[in-house]
Amino acid sequence: MRKVTINTLNTMKQNGEKFSVIAAYDASFSTLIEQAGVECLLVGDSLGMTVQGYDTTVPVTLEQMCYHIECVRRGNNHSLIIGDMPFGSYNSIDESLVTATALMQAGAHMVKLEGGEWLIDTVAAMSDRGIPVCAHLGLTPQSVNKLGGYRVQGREPEAAEQLLRDALDLQRAGADLLVLECVPTPLAQEVTNALSIPVIGIGAGHLTDAQILVIYDMLGITPNKIPKFSKNFLSETADVAEALKVFHSQVASGEFPGPEHGFK
Repeated sequence: MRKVTINTLNTMKQNGEKFSVIAAYDASFSTLIEQAGVECLLVGDSLGMTVQGYDTTVPVTLEQMCYHIECVRRGNNHSLIIGDMPFGSYNSIDESLVTATALMQAGAHMVKLEGGEWLIDTVAAMSDRGIPVCAHLGLTPQSVNKLGGYRVQGREPEAAEQLLRDALDLQRAGADLLVLECVPTPLAQEVTNALSIPVIGIGAGHLTDAQILVIYDMLGITPNKIPKFSKNFLSETADVAEALKVFHSQVASGEFPGPEHGFK
């Protein structure tokens, strides 16, 4: 098993090969994810909801993110590990550099942050200093209070145009990956085709370069209703390790997600 790098993902995009990403938070799941061949593992601030029981990701701290990244890194030597920059930890360029340094030193290979044009200078500053960046557009959970809930983004023409502009600007600033969350499938396709960097979708249809799911959702053990864009792979396999392998296989083949998992 070879170690996955940014170059690996770029080559996969160029070759039209889809890759998979799982959001997880501990060493045990991290090892199973690696063994399933999943290319990337996101240590997401979604742990605030899945592990800690909050209603949003807002309460998650930098210290908690570093702890979970350390746990995940101990269980995985081959997947590319992405660490979320938590709410309020990148309000300025200087603060962003401190946060990103802490996450990288904890074991992340890349950091992820939510937002569009207001982050252009921040992304550029991190990229200039050798910090790989994954941008995140569409539904940005840290902004849920501003957005008025967990809603599909980019349905109006003006919003769609702004999202595409933001994506191109973030790429020019040095972003290495882009996550698109809960946007209409046609918009996700347009963004994916416009960018040279890989685009990871979640609730963004089947035409992005990759797919990400939270491990609790794709195993059907989320306490609340499983999101429309997810699927219970455990119910099909009755085995966690096999469920992860099936997810990876179905993303690679294009079988997942299906039309029922996207938005118009």
